[in-house]
Amino acid sequence: MSKKVVRLVSLILLIVLIAVGCSQPQEPQVLRLATTTSTDNSGLLAAILPDFEAANNAQVDVVAVGTGQAIALGEAGDADIILVHARSREDDFVAAGHGTARSDVMYNDFIIVGPEADPAGIQGMALAADALTAIAAAEAPWASRGDDSGTHTKELSLWASAGITPDSAADWYSSLGQGMGDTLNFANEAGAYTMTDRGTFLAQMENLPNLVVMVGGDSIDGNADKALYNPYGVIPVNPDKGGINTELAEAFVAWLTSVETQEKISQFGVDQFGQPLFYPDSAAWNAQ
Repeated sequence: MSKKVVRLVSLILLIVLIAVGCSQPQEPQVLRLATTTSTDNSGLLAAILPDFEAANNAQVDVVAVGTGQAIALGEAGDADIILVHARSREDDFVAAGHGTARSDVMYNDFIIVGPEADPAGIQGMALAADALTAIAAAEAPWASRGDDSGTHTKELSLWASAGITPDSAADWYSSLGQGMGDTLNFANEAGAYTMTDRGTFLAQMENLPNLVVMVGGDSIDGNADKALYNPYGVIPVNPDKGGINTELAEAFVAWLTSVETQEKISQFGVDQFGQPLFYPDSAAWNAQ
């Protein structure tokens, strides 16, 4: 066989190998998302993440924990991005150099739910602080997440606004160290009051037959207590921590805050509950 033929065959083989290599599907990139239990328990992430994964050949590994734990994962560099709901702590996270920038994503609201018998007589009260005062005075059962989450942080601030420091050793106050779903289940079984984000409660209420809304009304429009407003922010983790998929994290922020994704957020839950579980709030959405 001549040298020309050998070279030609070799070239053809090289082209074939390159073509075969290019045709092989690339492994998806992994994005580590540390977020709150509410975005997961409500079903929102399951509804919207497949679009991001398909568009970016990505796999989003979701770690759904309390906001405090999600922030700690970001601080340790064990997440590429966080999606949480405790504004002052989010701002501190960025100010301390753990995250690059915070972007508004969405909001919903907190409500107080409890047993229909309502032993503290709080149903229909406009302000959460007044309801908590009545619950403490009656020593009616209360279930606290007790897990350093955004919900727990808000609960503590509301007790403080009522001038009360609940004692976790008291018989009526249960500090569980659990996520929102488990806390709701406990309250449902124990006949206790608790505070929850509305989205998680609506998503799980068919399994909570003993709980009804006490404070916050039937929708966010009927919630007279602005202290129960619940904004969510997304923050890429600082790449200086090393091992952070910054490019994919920034792509996630752009996708999550885009008008297209915000529209999907605005419709999530409407068909089933007659109202959204979350309300879009990104700069792009508000600029329309």
